[in-house]
Amino acid sequence: MNYIIAIDQSTSATKAVIFDEHCHLICRKNVSHKQYYPQLSWVEHDAEEIYNNTVEAIKEAVSTIQGDNISYSLAITNQRETAVVWNRFTGKPIYHAVVWQCQRGADICEDLKQRGYTEMIRERSGLLIDPYFAASGVKWILDNVEGAREMADKGELLMGTIDSWLIWKLTGGKEHVTDYTNASRTLLFNIHTLDWDDELLKLFNIPRNMMAKPLPCDSLFGETTIEGLFDKPILIAGVLGDSHGALAGQMCFEAGMGKATYGTGSSVMVNIGEKAINAPEGLVTSVGFAAQGKLFYAFEGNIHCTGATIAWLAENLKLINSPSEVEQFALSVPDNGNVYLVPAFAGLGAPWWNPQAKAMICGMTLATEKGHICRAALEAIAYQIKDLLDLMTNHANIALKELRVDGGPTKNKLLMQFQADMLNACINRSDVEEASAMGAVVMNGLARKVWKDFNEVAALRTSDNRIFPNMPDDVRSRLYAGWTEAVKTVNRK
Repeated sequence: MNYIIAIDQSTSATKAVIFDEHCHLICRKNVSHKQYYPQLSWVEHDAEEIYNNTVEAIKEAVSTIQGDNISYSLAITNQRETAVVWNRFTGKPIYHAVVWQCQRGADICEDLKQRGYTEMIRERSGLLIDPYFAASGVKWILDNVEGAREMADKGELLMGTIDSWLIWKLTGGKEHVTDYTNASRTLLFNIHTLDWDDELLKLFNIPRNMMAKPLPCDSLFGETTIEGLFDKPILIAGVLGDSHGALAGQMCFEAGMGKATYGTGSSVMVNIGEKAINAPEGLVTSVGFAAQGKLFYAFEGNIHCTGATIAWLAENLKLINSPSEVEQFALSVPDNGNVYLVPAFAGLGAPWWNPQAKAMICGMTLATEKGHICRAALEAIAYQIKDLLDLMTNHANIALKELRVDGGPTKNKLLMQFQADMLNACINRSDVEEASAMGAVVMNGLARKVWKDFNEVAALRTSDNRIFPNMPDDVRSRLYAGWTEAVKTVNRK
């Protein structure tokens, strides 16, 4: 049997997920790591702890596999923008990893904006100037850790996203590599030339000799024994960032196919094809994935409050006992009764962009019941996804072919039907439990020639749970117009 070990290294834990070559999930092991908060709005991880947890998770997962003549290969998907700086000779990080949530680079980013670099950086990297991305965290380390700048100038330091760090450690320092998707989340990578951009490196004062070699996702990245777990080295093949992993794991191999992960918030990514297009305001363009000699770009945006809105109904308002109850109450009324909930708890995101906006429930009368508010909360999730997808597809001049969805709220039948109705497009609800890890497995199999092309991979998607729109056009238009009016009320400045 040939098995693929997919490492899914996330913000809170490291997971080892073993798949067979039919993309069936065999087992998984999860090891959490500590979060460090040295100052308000600063977030760090111990990169050595993450590496040790990776090895531990792999060993635990492999120990559950029984049988003879078993072979393994390794794939990686990871939290994308978190950055590590380490000494190439000692193999030790010179500081904790700066996590994508960390805001310590805010002043660095604000300075670049004030100096007029917003458009140049967006044109080359596809990204917004923001401490969310890796570059400002690396610059902060070089500027603030004693001796770091001198070591960097002498060529003694390396930097990388978590994938690079893990591969470097797993290969005993032989390979300093990354993939195009992770590279495209640093603010240092030119998404047109597919290489580190000298002017961007200069802006952040990061020496080029620190950088990993960028490769397509379906490359062979090195060999490892996993600290002696295996007698002979196994291949490291298939690497991509976690959201990109979900796009590939959901088999979104064509322009116009998108994925939405429904959680506390929602991550939305749409394959826009093989040509990079500047994203609409507030959204970003990244390398979606690169494989089979092709490179697909993607628009990406995030919504702050989707599942969080339902949790708010339960935990703050005590309107329901648990989020699982929301559907039954929403179904207790025939429609929303013209009630709209605009969940601007953290301001309004795309396409409205008003961080000062506050949440609101509007349209209530004495006839309004609990069911109307529950239904309005569910519908708000679908409206926000529609706002974002309409913005993306209109800007890229493509039609949404299908939205593939995952996450806990997708079990809600009312929400999924309403989402299909609002988009007037097919929703394909995935039973893939580990979409990001699945994407890494896809790239691993393509790298090792297990599958010859995207079509052969797509055929492995064993179950499709499609939900088709069935709402009349005039009803859709009326409901969405009501949402738009409600948002305008919230958006008054």
